[in-house]
Amino acid sequence: MPTVIDSNALPWEERFNEKIGAALYRKNLFIDPETGMEVRLVRYPAGIVNPRHTHPCGHGMFVLEGTLVTHEGTFGPGSFVWFPEGETMEHGASAEHDVVVLFITNKPFEIHYS
Repeated sequence: MPTVIDSNALPWEERFNEKIGAALYRKNLFIDPETGMEVRLVRYPAGIVNPRHTHPCGHGMFVLEGTLVTHEGTFGPGSFVWFPEGETMEHGASAEHDVVVLFITNKPFEIHYS
């Protein structure tokens, strides 16, 4: 049986990040109990960029709204950006608008700052 989530009915969960001194927002959509793979919506407020960090998982961001700013460039709606496991990266929102992405990991999520 498929899992169906009405993401419009979910409230944004505020997650304060001490490293950036601001909150990021998310809506958890799915976690696979066997692999730890996660799917969530993430919203970065305008001008907020998560500084250099790594993850012990690969993860992708599909841009739904706004502009995703990364260490490799900027990407608008419809872009899919995959970050390999262990790569040092930065990502967040442009100064002009919030960015909303569909965030997908290939196994359990952790973040480690440089």
